[in-house]
Amino acid sequence: MQIFKIVTNNIKTIICTFKTNSLHFVTFHLLFQQVGFVYLSMLPKLLQKGDKIGIVALAKKISLNEIQPAINVFKSWGLEVVVGKTIGAEWNQFGGNDEERRADIQVMLDDHSIRAVVSARGGYGSVRIIDNIDFNNFLHKPKWLIGFSDVTVFHSHINKNHNIPTLHATMPVFFHENTNEALKSIKKAIIDGEMLYKIQSQFPEYCKEGKVESEIIGGNLSILYSLCGSPSSSNTHGKILFLEDLCEYLYHTDRMLQNLKRNGFFSNLSGLIIGNFNDMKDGPIPFGKSTEKMIFDFCKNLDIPIFTGFPAGHIKDNRALIFGEKVLMEVNGGKLKLNLS
Repeated sequence: MQIFKIVTNNIKTIICTFKTNSLHFVTFHLLFQQVGFVYLSMLPKLLQKGDKIGIVALAKKISLNEIQPAINVFKSWGLEVVVGKTIGAEWNQFGGNDEERRADIQVMLDDHSIRAVVSARGGYGSVRIIDNIDFNNFLHKPKWLIGFSDVTVFHSHINKNHNIPTLHATMPVFFHENTNEALKSIKKAIIDGEMLYKIQSQFPEYCKEGKVESEIIGGNLSILYSLCGSPSSSNTHGKILFLEDLCEYLYHTDRMLQNLKRNGFFSNLSGLIIGNFNDMKDGPIPFGKSTEKMIFDFCKNLDIPIFTGFPAGHIKDNRALIFGEKVLMEVNGGKLKLNLS
């Protein structure tokens, strides 16, 4: 019997999947208007010793040697590692051409013996293959999809269209430099079923007190901006939005935020978590605001909790966040308490 969790939100499609006596899965797609109602969310099962985890290159090319530290870590957790055909593949800057990368992730999603799939690295390329992936087998037996940055395409697409939790976390290319806390946060999420953070902000002036129970979505600001108007664009209504990015000009960051605002991204949020924005760039004439203040100003008048400075993004201490699963967020005195509800 599949495990479901009841949550509430605004979506167009409810997908109910269950096992019949003949052991076949039947999926019914019931179409609704975009109004509030109760729907079902299937949870990927937690991993156990001996389970398989796949590593693929969804975007930029990467060698087997570069992911060896991650292979060693996963094996130390008792997991069996399945290396995809795109690891070591090369087509210009990509880990194989679009069809090779699509086929590799498709195999990982379709193979029910593989219980989690992690993107080896980000870069650029996920958006080139997302529309040609068949998620039917993934819906029948959900598994953890792990990554960040360019993988925001998958987080957003799966949350919007399939309502299955995913894990925003560091990737194999960074394992050699990640903190122990960052790596342990992945293990806690996919093996122990835990996510608990108590963090003091370095930007208390850009925090706003409050308490909310909802699910986290979001990811890389540039990717979310690029997905606007597409079938993969996030539905933020009633959600806690998480944002991170790197190496962007401040004026362009404001442009992206203005576009998200015009697309209603901030209108009905229930909470906001601002992650790391490192190596941001200014022009010869200063823009006049830091990224943290910029984002805070977009949402400061909303009646929602806001926390600035969560350790996630393009940093060594990149802590895992479970997207699409209900959490309890509480901000008080510049301190954040975040845990699964």
